[in-house]
Amino acid sequence: VQLQASGGGVVQAGGSLRLSCAASGRTFSTYIMGWFRQAPGKEREFVAAISWSGGTTVYAAFVEGRFTISRDNAKNMVTLQMNSLKPEDTAVYYCAARRSLSGGWKLPQNYDYWGQGTQVTVSS
Repeated sequence: VQLQASGGGVVQAGGSLRLSCAASGRTFSTYIMGWFRQAPGKEREFVAAISWSGGTTVYAAFVEGRFTISRDNAKNMVTLQMNSLKPEDTAVYYCAARRSLSGGWKLPQNYDYWGQGTQVTVSS
């Protein structure tokens, strides 16, 4: 599967952004989808993930109810709605896909496919 992330930009603290990840292929609904982010000089970290059907979602602790991950299997799309953004949310955001249920959802090494990333900058 090929992934294309979009929707990043520059926003003031407290603002919102909606990231989208478009996937190619007919088997999108068989992938667990995740969002990760990487700030300069830091390791890539987990943000959120969603199950095949969308019935299960997992979030990083720092999300604190501000972000919502969702998916539309008919459109091969996963989105990350980000509200109440903080300057520390500034990073390149990546969408990722995995087939296997084994292994933690929060570990980037357990994902098989990655998009190219979209920059999110939150100004104070």
